Amino acid sequence: MGDFIQVTASAPGKVILFGEHAVVYGKPAIAFAVNKLAHVTITDRTDSKVHVELTRLGVGGFLDLENETIESHDNKPSKGMLKYILKALKIIKGRTEFSQSETPSQKKGMDVTVDIEMPVASGLGSSAAVTVATLAAASKYYEIDLEAEEIASLAHQVELEVQGAASPIDTALSTYGGAIYLTQNAQELVKLPLDWDLPLVIAHTKRESNTGELVGSVRCKLETYPSIINPLLDSIEQVTIEAQRALLSRDDNRLGELMNINHGLLDALGVNTPELSRMVYMARQKGALGSKITGAGGGGSIIAYCPEKMDEVLHELESKEQAFTIKLYDKGVTCKVVE
Repeated sequence: MGDFIQVTASAPGKVILFGEHAVVYGKPAIAFAVNKLAHVTITDRTDSKVHVELTRLGVGGFLDLENETIESHDNKPSKGMLKYILKALKIIKGRTEFSQSETPSQKKGMDVTVDIEMPVASGLGSSAAVTVATLAAASKYYEIDLEAEEIASLAHQVELEVQGAASPIDTALSTYGGAIYLTQNAQELVKLPLDWDLPLVIAHTKRESNTGELVGSVRCKLETYPSIINPLLDSIEQVTIEAQRALLSRDDNRLGELMNINHGLLDALGVNTPELSRMVYMARQKGALGSKITGAGGGGSIIAYCPEKMDEVLHELESKEQAFTIKLYDKGVTCKVVE
């Protein structure tokens, strides 16, 4: 490790427009990075401990990278975002040249401060953004050169380890930014040339979602009712294929209709909730051409497509839940070093 005093990496969150859950089974999906970021800052400590603080969440604790344990501030086992940070730091630490026989300077601990602009557990890719930013900051801190492709791959590995199943979409968007179409069986990430800001509003419930549990619940239904669930996944695939065409031709009405159909299919998969459904229909009643769950469901967020009705939809959703507009974010992960 060199003479770095402070390293900060920032990575964007994401929204999925089409293809949630089906993408886990090799179906295509459409998503893009948004202008809500996760910032991870690493600084030296005078001892050998690794301390993490998630400032906006009031969550923190000490991480034991070797044994993969977390000691939260209240001495209770900590879950959630700290697991992603621990695994990301362990991967990078394991790549240091002297990981097996560290010098005293390399045994020095670190303070990791995390600031997340987006609500967590809301379908906006907060865990992927934090994971990508942690990998980027830690690799820079330890003077390890990682290409963007490797950061995306390692971040996906972390999400798989923590969640049990995960699509590469979130981590790819946090790494590269922009809009993407993930082709069948995740064979290729195709950048979508969107040169216009989609008029989108996000609203999210106070009820947090658990991506791993929801992915597991869909898998359970698929195993129990394959002749029913497989056609639903196939229908989501066809919706996504049609949506790509609608996006590239900027067909507002068709795009909205396809969002509404996609929402109905997600409802049939069992990942909808009364709170999400209420927000979806509130948005449509105020003029949104389309609205649907974005992300895993079971809580979390909805997304509304609102040409010429942004203010009306935003005001209505804000009266019940937290809501905000979002914009396409072309940048991927960035890193800044203060020496």
